[in-house]
Amino acid sequence: MNKILINYLLKNFLKTFFLVLLIFYSFGVILNLFEEVEFFKNLNVSFMTPLILTSIFIPSMLIKILPFIIFISSMWFMLKIRNNKDLLTLKVFGYSNLKIFFILALTSFILGWFILIVINPITSSMSKYYEITKSNYSRDIDHLVTFNKNGLWIKENLQNENNSRIISAFKPEGKNLLDVTIFHLDKDSNLIEKIVSKEANIQDNKWLLSEVTIFKPEEGILKGSYYDNYEINSIYNYEKINSLFKNFDTMSFLDMIFNYEDLLQNGYSKLFLNQSLHSLLSLPFFLLLMTALASVLTMNTLRKSESFKFIIVGLITSVIIFYFKDLSLALGQTDRIPLILSIWAPVIALSLFIFVGVLQINEK
Repeated sequence: MNKILINYLLKNFLKTFFLVLLIFYSFGVILNLFEEVEFFKNLNVSFMTPLILTSIFIPSMLIKILPFIIFISSMWFMLKIRNNKDLLTLKVFGYSNLKIFFILALTSFILGWFILIVINPITSSMSKYYEITKSNYSRDIDHLVTFNKNGLWIKENLQNENNSRIISAFKPEGKNLLDVTIFHLDKDSNLIEKIVSKEANIQDNKWLLSEVTIFKPEEGILKGSYYDNYEINSIYNYEKINSLFKNFDTMSFLDMIFNYEDLLQNGYSKLFLNQSLHSLLSLPFFLLLMTALASVLTMNTLRKSESFKFIIVGLITSVIIFYFKDLSLALGQTDRIPLILSIWAPVIALSLFIFVGVLQINEK
């Protein structure tokens, strides 16, 4: 009988979770499809292209809001078993509120690790395919930034001069680029000048180059001139380039765990690597706590009640939690508090609140 009851709880809880997940996925596809259709409307592609891209983009977005999804699922499931008297039946067979809570919370915790280890690498690959495909179709191809094993590469169209510029750098270091080479080309891709610099400060749109040698073709021969300092204007600066690499959806949790040092060596920001890594690492704990919070809100009584009131309470609670989570992260990003602490502070605060709530529902 004990095995049957546990199977009942797990089967129906997971069934409710996947139903809510499907609802969110469907809404996400519908909303994002309009954006993709708008992007492809002037391109010669079939309707399947935006539909496929939308389908593979949404899963990574769902992982970000998974705590909210698990909270809605838990609320829905617990209200259902309370209102149809299944919760009372479970109590008759010796299942206390605390035991039911532990079964569901532990299930959410294990589900979180399963998503990180198994699902997240798949969604990150899908996001990578999405980004590559969109960039291939992008009409703003005159301005490109890419980062690979050969360093940072930038293609920039100089509209005022009707020329272009290709910039390569060994790697970023803080607000500087190291070992910079700049090719200045005319509209026919002929070399106008080649600039070699040991270091470039890119804090602003006016780049400050140091230890610069400028080569210009004269009678088929490149002749160089040396300058201690040199300035160029660019549409890119540190903030803009850095923002292009803040999207870690294309990088899985396992990638960051096993290739952390390599990513740092390749020039990825340690700040945003740590932020993304710990945000993902906190996911299973958030799922556990959101399930626990749903238990505290719904299992304090056996009386049948309207679900609408709990839906409103649940939505307000979710908004408050996610606002607090974003506020804490903002404090970490602005160095008001340590970044790692800003990610885990909502988990710690929510744990303390839920500990008191669990003690209360255990007395019911």
